[in-house]
Amino acid sequence: MGRILFFALIVLFFFWVIRAYRRTIKKRQEELHHMQSQPIEGEDMVRCVYCGVHLPKSESLTSEEKIFCSEEHRRLHLQL
Repeated sequence: MGRILFFALIVLFFFWVIRAYRRTIKKRQEELHHMQSQPIEGEDMVRCVYCGVHLPKSESLTSEEKIFCSEEHRRLHLQL
């Protein structure tokens, strides 16, 4: 009787593991499908006046209608 109970518990454990694995796979597929269905939105890129590096507009600094990549480059450009 003890052996039957032991093997029944092992079988139930493997069913539980397989079921959890299937849920994980299904969840990943749904997330991937959701990510693919969303359009990718871009951001305007701008060029630093001082060094010429391109960066997203939201990360840039503007001074006197000129665009800079950092406060240091803005300061160095104003010293010229």
